[in-house]
Amino acid sequence: MNTDQAFDLLKNAGVTDEMTIKTVRRWLRERKIKYEGPITRKSGYILNDIDQAIHLLQDAGVTASKGIPILQSWLQEGKIKNVGNGNLIIEYMSADTNRKQVVNEQNKIIRELNAKVKALEAQINGLEELHKTSVGTFIQQREQLNKKIMNLEKDKELLQSETSKLLKENIDLRKELIQLREEFFSKNRKEPEKTQDIPVQVGDYRKKLGLSKTAGNKEVLAGYKNLLKLTHPDQGGSARAFHYIKTDYDSFRSSLKES
Repeated sequence: MNTDQAFDLLKNAGVTDEMTIKTVRRWLRERKIKYEGPITRKSGYILNDIDQAIHLLQDAGVTASKGIPILQSWLQEGKIKNVGNGNLIIEYMSADTNRKQVVNEQNKIIRELNAKVKALEAQINGLEELHKTSVGTFIQQREQLNKKIMNLEKDKELLQSETSKLLKENIDLRKELIQLREEFFSKNRKEPEKTQDIPVQVGDYRKKLGLSKTAGNKEVLAGYKNLLKLTHPDQGGSARAFHYIKTDYDSFRSSLKES
């Protein structure tokens, strides 16, 4: 078979022009065909038998589904001399069947993979939607917490302001109390004459503290201690009042020791 006949056979078999050219060149290198140049085409057979035709079709990558009808056409046109035993035809058809089965299996696997891909895509879309919803919920909760924090900060500032105000009022009231006590002591205090030392009587201490005459020494001591705490400079009291009460307190304790 020459190159022109090979071109015709491959084109009849439905092989593409690009593959036909590559196949004819390879057959020339492998000496399966020969080049005779531009000569008048001869009529009659160009292949010895069906086996040779099948070998050529298989070598060109033509499947049995396409190759068998071509073989029948070549036989009718007298391009194949002998039929042969037909064993290669069975193998040719079986190979094509196996190839179809493989292709079907591959297609089945591809369909299953596509189904899995779609399922995964749906799952991913669901997760993305859940993620968006979760993020939105978290953002909303964060905003609510920020608002609560701001409200707590405002309440804290108000409490601090009120506390400062109450402390100031407490200090003012304490000062006022101390001033009242000082005024009370100054009105009820009897200054001793400069030329004489007048002994302090026990009953005078009770009177100064506003206690009854029957009050015991422990009550007098407790009264002085309370006044000392109130008038102490570290507690916001008057140093002058504290000194006066401390002197009186020491005098009372001395009188107790002497008695």
